[in-house]
This record gives sequence, C-alpha cells and structure tokens, in this order.
Amino acid sequence: MSLDPIFRPRSVAVIGASRDVRSVGGSILHNLLSFQFNGLVFPVNPAAQVVHSLKCYPTVEAIPDEVDLAVIAVPKRFVLEALDSCGRKGVRGIVMITAGFKEVGEAGADLEHQVLDRVKRYGMRLIGPNCMGIINMAPDVRLQASFSANHPVPGNVSFSSQSGALGEAILALLLERGLGLSMFVSLGNKADVSGNDLLEYWEHDPQTDVVLMYLESFGNPQKFLEICRRVTRTKPILAVKSGRTLAGARAAASHTGSLAGADNAVESLLMQGGVIRAASVEQLFVYAAAFASQPVPRGNRVAIVTNSGGPGILLTDACVHMGLEIPTLSDATQARMREVVAAEASVANPVDMIATATGLQYEACVRAVAEDPHIDAVVAMFTSLEMIDGPSVATGIVRGARACGKPVLVCFMGNVRSREAIDIMRGEGLPVYTFPEDAAYALAAMVRYRRWQERPAGQVPHFDDLRHDDIRAVFAAARAAGRAQLTLAESQRVMDAAGVRVLPWREAPDADAAAAAAAALGGAVALKVSSARIVHKSEAGGVRLNLTDPAAVREEATAMLARARTADPDATLVVQRMAQGGTEVIFGSSRDPKFGPLMMFGLGGIFVEILKDVAFRVHPIADIDAREMIREIKSFPILTGARGHAAVDLATLETTLLRLNQLLADFPEIEEFDLNPYFAAATAEASGAGDARITLTA
Repeated sequence: MSLDPIFRPRSVAVIGASRDVRSVGGSILHNLLSFQFNGLVFPVNPAAQVVHSLKCYPTVEAIPDEVDLAVIAVPKRFVLEALDSCGRKGVRGIVMITAGFKEVGEAGADLEHQVLDRVKRYGMRLIGPNCMGIINMAPDVRLQASFSANHPVPGNVSFSSQSGALGEAILALLLERGLGLSMFVSLGNKADVSGNDLLEYWEHDPQTDVVLMYLESFGNPQKFLEICRRVTRTKPILAVKSGRTLAGARAAASHTGSLAGADNAVESLLMQGGVIRAASVEQLFVYAAAFASQPVPRGNRVAIVTNSGGPGILLTDACVHMGLEIPTLSDATQARMREVVAAEASVANPVDMIATATGLQYEACVRAVAEDPHIDAVVAMFTSLEMIDGPSVATGIVRGARACGKPVLVCFMGNVRSREAIDIMRGEGLPVYTFPEDAAYALAAMVRYRRWQERPAGQVPHFDDLRHDDIRAVFAAARAAGRAQLTLAESQRVMDAAGVRVLPWREAPDADAAAAAAAALGGAVALKVSSARIVHKSEAGGVRLNLTDPAAVREEATAMLARARTADPDATLVVQRMAQGGTEVIFGSSRDPKFGPLMMFGLGGIFVEILKDVAFRVHPIADIDAREMIREIKSFPILTGARGHAAVDLATLETTLLRLNQLLADFPEIEEFDLNPYFAAATAEASGAGDARITLTA
C-alpha cells in the first residue's frame, strides 16, 4: 500500500492537539502551521472548541472533510479508540507519537499487537508508535508533522532514525552543516512501516538524492539487502548502525561461530548492499556533506591545493592511508599555475601556493588541477591568516570549482572571518571541513561508492551434481539418533555428496579396519576419531598425523579408540591420506539468529582463531562475492605465491565457496559447519578438506 497518505497528505488531523506549544500535541500543530503545510489541518480534542484559531473537533469522525493523515499524540489508553475512529473515517495514514508499547515490556507489546491488528483491519499504514514524527520539505507539501524544535531547510537528503532523541540531534546537525532536508522519518517501534519501506519509497522520490539511516535493528535483513542492492545503483545510502559489540556472545563449537562476532553480519550485510557505513554520527555527516553536493569521482586520483605545507602533508598522508592516490600533475597544468603563483610556490601535488595566496590564485589553481585529465577530485585547503581576506579566498575557490564536473571539497582552517567564507562556499554547494582528514575520509567513501556502482552484480551458479538423497540420509540418521552434531565421517560424506573436494579417506570401526584402510590408501595417512560427542579432537588425543606403517596405524587406533569410547561408546575412526603440501585455509558458516547463515573464508589451520584473518558474507553469495572474499583476507598474497609459497588454484576455492553456498540454500537445517584445514594446492586434484564438522539446527 502506498505511503503517499503519510508523506503527501492533502489533510492532517492532530489527535491530541493542544493550545500549549510545550506539549507534544501542541508543538506538532504549531509546526504544521508555522511550516505552512499545503493542505487542511484539523485539531482533534474533545476538551476544546478552538485551538490556534482553528475549529477543533471532538473526534476524527466529526471532521466534515476527508482526512488522509492522522497524527496521534494521546495517552496510550486512548489510542485504540482513536484508531477505530480513524478507521471508520477512512483515514489511510497514521503517525503515532504515543509511547508505552513494546519498549516497556510484555503489556506494552500486547497493546502494540492490538494497534497493528486495527491498522491492518482498516487498511491503514502506520509510522511508530513511540516516534517523534515525520517531515517532508517538498515545496508542494511542506509537512512538519513532528515535535522537533528544529527548522530544517529544503534539500536532497532523506533521513530515517529508529531513535527519536537522536533524530532531533540529527536535524540540528543538518542545519549546522548546511545540509538541506528532503524527508525525515522517526520510525519508533516500526510496528508497520519499516526502514525497508522507506528505502523503496525514497528510491522513486525525485527530491531524494542521498539517504541517511540510523539503524538499531533489521526487521528483514534479506529484504533489506535486496532493496539496498537495487537502490544503491542510483542513490547512495549512508548508515550508522549501533550495537557493534555483543556482551556474552553465545558459545559455539565451530571456529566460524566463535569468529562471527556481533558486528560481522551487519558489516557484511551493509557491504553486500553497497551501503556506506559510518563509524559515528559525526562521520555520517562528513560523508553526507560530500555526497549531497558533489558528483561521485571517476577514480581515486586527488589534487590538493593549499596555502600551507603542513596541513597539505597531513591531507596527503590521510589520502594515501585511505587508498587514494596523489599523482604528479601534468606539465601543462604545472605551467598554467606557475604563471599565477609566487616564485616560492610549489606546483607539484600537493600544490603549495604559500601563505600569501590570494583568491585569484586559488581560483586559477583549483581550475587548473580540476581540468587536469589525470585528476578525479580536488581538495582546496586554506589556513586562515590575519592578512588574508578569507571571503575573497572562498569566492576564488567557488569560481575555480564552478562547472568543472569533478568533486571539489574544501578544508577551511582558522577563525579569521571564516564564518562568512564558509557560508559563501556552502551557499554555492561546496562541502567545507575543519580538518584535512575529514576531506580524505569523505573522498574515500565516494570512491568506494563509485567502485560499487561499477561492480558487476554477479550470478549465483547452480550445481546439478549435488547428491541430495545421500545428504538427506546422513541428516536423517543423525536425527534418528537424537543428534544435531554430525560425526567426522558423516560430515565428510555430506561434503563429498555436495561436490566439495575432501582428501581421500575411509571410515574404520576398529583398529584392524583402520590398518586395512591405511594400506588401501597408501603413503602417509592421518588417523582421527569420529564422534558426535568429541568435538575438539586434537585436545582429546584424537588425531595422529603422518603414519606410514599399517602396523603403527593399528597400534595408534587401538589406543585412540580406547580413549574415545570412554566419552562416546559409538566413536569410530577415520583414516585419511595426508595432504601433499598446500596452504591451509578455512571455509565455514554459522547461522546468525537474525541474519541467517554467515559464510566465512580465511587463513586456516590451528591459528585461525588467533590470527582471525577471515572474510564474511551474508548468505546467499554470488560468484563475485566468492571472488572478493578470497582476495579480501590479509594473507591473500600467500595464496598467489608470495615469499616462496606455491600459488594455489583460486578457481577451486571460489567454486568451493559457491558449492557450500548451494549446500546452505538446499539444506537450511544446517546450523553451522567448518572445513578446517582445507588444503589449497596448485591444482584442483591436489586440493581438499582435511577435516569437516557440521551441526544441524536443534
């Protein structure tokens, strides 16, 4: 159902309107009137006949005209009655300011369920409850249906917040940073309208060019990912997500589960959706100032124009640290600048025009570097001095940046007449920062977004050779035995059936069978206990490596089974051929209760939880995700043959990730799995898993 009755209403009723502008209902009515809402406004309060010179009605149903949107700001004991009245009236949009619902406990949650039942029954859409309201600055709407004391100016940024208090602070920051607002939504408890609904609405809103989000939770993470992947192709989404840590994280049997911390799923989800994540609200506005006013750069090559060498060096260091390039300017560009700057100036990159640089010199140099074909973005820096006219410099920067078609960011340091100068530049659409690092962070975020836009969407390949019946049989046997944990042998059978390469192996019920298996496999073998109860085999003495004599295998197997069967009478053995070299990596997945399976790839072996050199993605992944995961880990150069290591077959690693991706899709009962170590070798034939562990959902 359309959200137009909420965001583009022709008429608004304020239920709980008051003459006291210090009250919630009074301030909302006051804001609607002072912002000159382009529609009819109806106060509703049975205890008043006139409010703010407007006729007041005892109920919504008493209003003679149609009502599109009702803002409910009454005590919670009256909200169901108000909703019934709105439903009978034919109201289609509700903004419920009233608090005291699921945020206060079980009784409040029950009342919220009743609210949602009525909303659905009457065919309405609801923002809230427990929110501070909404704003739409479109000239043909001018809707200020919130109790915010701030008065934003029109612009191209839309913002949603799950926190009302933070929303008020955000509106203040918008004004302070010179950013204009398109829409603002305080979502509150998200009983009906969610962040996903807003993204889909703003995707088609011509006045919204940039979306800002403060997130506390995801109602439907997979839907959020799907929408973001689509929206971010044309509009940047910048987000702050609270809750980076999780006290008392659940214990996990798998390496993947122990590494998949509270924030990995969020980080992966936002990255896979092309969302630019900010570490703080402050950084969110650092990014927003650039995205809202400047074109996205074609690449990462930056030119710096400054009147002070020290800050120029700071900015250069920050840019390089963020992966930006400070290239040498062309001879022609340097010659153009040499004609206008002082003899002592440097026209390399960064361009240091020295402290006495004038507005005319800034104009000429900014224009020259912006027109250099080897430059994608420009940062103009000015360190304010008493004898330099700051507004003149600001005007010069504006003229130099005008119509260059490339992003120009400004770092303005100092206090001498800086307020007037900053107003000049912001008035002409230039983002202005106090510190050089902020300009570098903003440009780096824009470059990341450009790369996302140019990134292929990728495909999720389907493998027809998975032996589904064999996998189901293994799972059914475990369930019949009352187990969620598979044995080593069962886990490796599943991987074999999924087409995931496993080093050659045999299961052995006793020592004689183990010796026979070793003889059949030939060469050096590993002997391992296979048990659903003994999860960490090495610690329990359940692993012996590099055994070459079947007699030695028999002896070790006898002792290993004796130890194992004190803990698990059903324990058996696995005899597996030793890997012939290769780099140890890990594949894994752990099911997040909110996000679903979280897939992992990284450096494996016994150091996986120490080094934690791993990459995560929310399932499902596409082929390009698999490719990026492998290349994302810090030790990727080892996989390509650095420092004398043999290069591994990367295509086999990518295929393995994608087969595991399909295994998770086809069998959602998998709670978590590990392949560790997986020996990545130069060929597919020499590669394979040396160990596997699978846990099913309870």
